[in-house]
Amino acid sequence: MLLLHNVNPAWSPAEKTAAITAAEYLSVELSREGHPVESIRVTDPALAEVLQSFNPEEFIVFNWCEELPGRSRSEAEVVRILDELNFIYTGSSHDVLSFSWDKAATKELLHQHNIPTPAWGVFDDGSGVDHWECFPAIVKPAFEHCSLGITAESVVMDSRALKSRVAFVHDTFEQPAIVEDFIDGREFHVTLLGNGFLSALPAADMSFNALDHLTDGHCTFDSKFTLGSLHYEKIELLVPAPLEEAQMRSLNRTATEAYRAMRCRDYARICLLYTSDAADDLLCVDLGGRRIIKKKTQKKQFSS
Repeated sequence: MLLLHNVNPAWSPAEKTAAITAAEYLSVELSREGHPVESIRVTDPALAEVLQSFNPEEFIVFNWCEELPGRSRSEAEVVRILDELNFIYTGSSHDVLSFSWDKAATKELLHQHNIPTPAWGVFDDGSGVDHWECFPAIVKPAFEHCSLGITAESVVMDSRALKSRVAFVHDTFEQPAIVEDFIDGREFHVTLLGNGFLSALPAADMSFNALDHLTDGHCTFDSKFTLGSLHYEKIELLVPAPLEEAQMRSLNRTATEAYRAMRCRDYARICLLYTSDAADDLLCVDLGGRRIIKKKTQKKQFSS
């Protein structure tokens, strides 16, 4: 087995050490399962040249390579190279990985599969948001992963803040902003394994109880990557999630629906939000930064 993982020379020493340590741990665990492992550390875009010395009939690639260093949004490019070289590899296809960068298109797809979405819109700048009525709202870059561009300031309470944040996304990331109805509720991560038959690992509960403000009640870029930040330190991870059996079944069922709708393969982590009130039960899916709400009624959709 070839364990393919990336280490970007532009990363900090701590980031490099964390990535290498995680890859070494994964290599050991794969070896314990009886698979001889050769680790390939990708440090520049010349992936095809590195792989030329390996026979695709003799190796399966465990694809843990999130990008070609120096090339943004190149996750799907890694898979394209593996396809061209006829390697069998783990994880989703080039088409699925490429499509997943487009939040609005993903929401449309999930809607087509009867997974309703909250009110939402895509805006090129702050000038088109005057008719947005759903507050609080959350504003995200329309073509990013890993919560990039999502902070406490992403949750806006009124039209003025909305217009300012949409303009910020447009100016900072040079792309449209996607605006969604903000769902205030518990957040869970569900890891699914398989293809025809899917298995779910125990769900993780991201607890925001230590955070005081509504605008902090969601996962941000800092919560995932910035050691010492408020969100990194205060969001508590509970595994397994404290849920009743019926709630767990509903959680896994909705995660499975999203997995199949997106045509994920082999494995994926699906992020979900859940809240309950007297009128309705809401179960929301956040796949790669996209929130999809499953509820009894569907709100009006906005577009720009």
